[in-house]
Amino acid sequence: MNKKKIFTGGLVFSTNPDAFKEEEFEEQETLLPEQQQLKVTLDSKHRAGKVVTLITGFIGKQEDLEILGKNLKTKCGTGGSAKDAQIIIQGDYKAKVVQLLQQLKYKVKI
Repeated sequence: MNKKKIFTGGLVFSTNPDAFKEEEFEEQETLLPEQQQLKVTLDSKHRAGKVVTLITGFIGKQEDLEILGKNLKTKCGTGGSAKDAQIIIQGDYKAKVVQLLQQLKYKVKI
């Protein structure tokens, strides 16, 4: 069977049903807080000028990231999200987040 891919203005079509299967990846086990090296920064890019506190470098399962994110959002009294190994806290809470993470025994880089 002849299988083709056709490029048409940003969309790719294929006659092969296996051509675009998403690769499955195995989640890493969550490292202990003492083994984590988190980086806390302020960011306003692509956010209509609004500042967010960004925590990156988390290694582990998505559910553990979400639990940590929820804990930080609750302590800061604000909203945010946790996905793609990063936590976003709405607003400038850099000092408070660093303090909270250090209390939880995480290694924090500013």
